[in-house]
Amino acid sequence: MTTAVCVDVGSTYTKAAKIDLDGARLIRRAEVPTTSATDVLHGLDAAVAAVGGGDELRVCSSAGGGLRLAVIGYEALVTAEAGHRVGLSAGAQVVHVAAGPMSGPDLTRLRAARPDVLLLVGGTDGGDGEVLLHNARRLAAARIRLPVVLAGNADVRDEALALLTARGVPVTPAANVLPRIGVLDPLPARAAIRDVFLRHVIGGKRLSRGRRFASLVRAATPDAVLAGVEALADRTGFGILVVDVGGATTDVYSALVPDPESETGPRRDVAGTLWRARTVEGDLGVAAGADGTRAAAVAEKLPEPGDDRELAATAAVVALRRHARGRSGLCDVRLLLGSGGVLRHGGGEQVLRAVLSDVAGGWAPPDRARTVIDEQYVLAAAGLLSADHPAVAGELLSNSIRYEM
Repeated sequence: MTTAVCVDVGSTYTKAAKIDLDGARLIRRAEVPTTSATDVLHGLDAAVAAVGGGDELRVCSSAGGGLRLAVIGYEALVTAEAGHRVGLSAGAQVVHVAAGPMSGPDLTRLRAARPDVLLLVGGTDGGDGEVLLHNARRLAAARIRLPVVLAGNADVRDEALALLTARGVPVTPAANVLPRIGVLDPLPARAAIRDVFLRHVIGGKRLSRGRRFASLVRAATPDAVLAGVEALADRTGFGILVVDVGGATTDVYSALVPDPESETGPRRDVAGTLWRARTVEGDLGVAAGADGTRAAAVAEKLPEPGDDRELAATAAVVALRRHARGRSGLCDVRLLLGSGGVLRHGGGEQVLRAVLSDVAGGWAPPDRARTVIDEQYVLAAAGLLSADHPAVAGELLSNSIRYEM
């Protein structure tokens, strides 16, 4: 039997899952406190030992705050919005978005956001290239040594790349996120952001001494989870929504079946259609984010939550409202999947029922969706396996998440 151990190093807990690659099944899982105060490898090694080790080791991480991304684009509603969507799909927390030619105050605001990576976009291919070049010059002259993913107008990409590299700025070029108006191409930039995260960010978090931890990490945790959601959507052939309620943030993932002719799929707009998407709500949670959840309840005219279960339900409802306001086609979703410790440890179905019964949030909840809890926490593990073992990832999800329709 060949096995793989998939580990998610979170800010609070490190979770390990041992997977039988031949049978595509979960053998054992374990959870230990993350040892970020000393060295995250201590907790990682303890989690691996708790499941008995394996033939392969795959790691994702959101420890140390995960991946903080800034986006600089051409127009707020076009390339900057496209870059924002791509950044979220790459597993980043987008901490700053700006558009247009950068000025001195813009640079000040960028520094204040403390991003780990900058996504520089702007212009469709063959369109205006001056704003992208202007922003490349300003960033180069400002000596901001953030790693940059350059994914704008292909006609001026080499010139922008030369401007930045001449001043020592680390740059990773990628295909334009918006090659034509209404056409969003997220995958090359998403891959580049992942590469920069692994090469520049993990080591810079100072979570571990030496290079071993950085060499083990393959993705930011939300990126791995989205890959798992995509694998599940590909396996089932129908639309999926995932709400992951944590202590500090609440993430929502949606994967809809691509159908360019659909009248109910994601609406087309100038920033392009994203069939697989993620949003992160940094003010919604059940522990560190509890005050934000209570404030959001007031703003959304929801009952004030009391215990953790009510906090989780409120966070889920508000997060889904925000996610849905930027998308359409979610009424066709067939599976609503809940994740996060508070959902796995009891009351998860109540939280998801609150989402499906929310008729006052400005969106139409799915009326045919089945609700399931990711009790074994396999989405991240499946995502870590999906690149090299796609069939195993899909079958693992089928075996672990009971979603029969």
